Amino acid sequence: MLNRTLAPELKEIDKIDFIAPKKYEIDNGIVLYHMKDVPNETSRFDLYFDAGKCRGEKGIPAFVNGLLLSGTSEKSSTDIQEEINRMGGFMESGISVETSTFSMYCLREYLVPILETVTDAISNLAFHEHEVKELLADRKQQLKINEGKVNYLAQRMFQAQLFQSNKNYSNSLTLADFDTIQTQDLKDFHAKHYLKGLQKVVVVGDIEEDQIQKIIALLKPLCAESPVSFEDNLQHQTGSFHVEKKGAIQSAIRVGRILFTKKHEDYLDFIVLNTILGDYFGSRLMNNIREDKGYTYGIGSMVAELNECGYFLIATEVGSDVKDLALKEIRFEIDRLQTELVSEAELALVRNYMLGQLLKSADGPYAMTDLFLSAEMHGKELDFYNLALEHLHAITPERIMELANKYLKWEDLTIVTAG
Repeated sequence: MLNRTLAPELKEIDKIDFIAPKKYEIDNGIVLYHMKDVPNETSRFDLYFDAGKCRGEKGIPAFVNGLLLSGTSEKSSTDIQEEINRMGGFMESGISVETSTFSMYCLREYLVPILETVTDAISNLAFHEHEVKELLADRKQQLKINEGKVNYLAQRMFQAQLFQSNKNYSNSLTLADFDTIQTQDLKDFHAKHYLKGLQKVVVVGDIEEDQIQKIIALLKPLCAESPVSFEDNLQHQTGSFHVEKKGAIQSAIRVGRILFTKKHEDYLDFIVLNTILGDYFGSRLMNNIREDKGYTYGIGSMVAELNECGYFLIATEVGSDVKDLALKEIRFEIDRLQTELVSEAELALVRNYMLGQLLKSADGPYAMTDLFLSAEMHGKELDFYNLALEHLHAITPERIMELANKYLKWEDLTIVTAG
């Protein structure tokens, strides 16, 4: 009988048994990944298009993404939404710097019928005048509101300076752009980046082989005709930049730089450094700037990845009267990592936290699929995460100090404030 008065033995995690999705080629090197091992009736499909913000100007990529289900010559947007709703579909769509994505969650029996509705809507998008006008009016009003927010102003300036070496990556929408956008611009972008822009397909769910073949047949006409490439040598503008917002009670802060992806030899160890600095609630930035100084409700750091490069970012909002003090403390914490060895106790705490987060992120077929996609994006297999475990167990305080000095010199960073 189990003795519940005794705590279970603690076992160190040194390996995770991952399940990889099955790979199918659709056309022209475009692939479909299928994670079949789902123990219930739920399912999901993701469509990845070469239609990110860097592929167009004046907000056109985002506008087209927002119009994907706005109607065909045969169906209105209401008709399309009602079809999807009747089958219990839940949609998510979004756009990043380099990619546009469309995702749908539903019961597995409705996955193919919903995909038929979606592919018809995308393939035969009519750009009805009233739908275009309504979307542009809504986005214009949204931009007016955003331009009154210091966090938006800081992020826009940060993007401009972070990607300053490539105007396709650094461009941002302005109110004046709305006066020059033509429906034909939207149609041209759709034809180039959606009708022949599909880059990858992901299906999660206990779907049989014949259904997968139906999905492949549905999506084959949308596949890109040749491989696409992305910028691999972005350069950020170092130094300090301020966006004035008179009367603002808060100030937004962004600090960061261009960095690297999972392909880089320093990536896995830098992730540990980043966690110590600002990527969990007990991080040094949180303890200092929130808990000790009370300058903010929250502050964090992160490492984000594009297809061929990445970037490091610290972000927070503070009272305008303590903006300079908050920057001083951010620099203090970075300097401390460069001059003082992290204690073994703190490193052990962060190591256990990161182990737990990795286990959590591999819990279930949906989470494991997302882990796979994050690695696959950079040409890695799922064993990449077991390599991450090895690095996590092996990393030393000396290695953390080395990386802090190598990548976080204050003079090498882009520092943006708005307020």
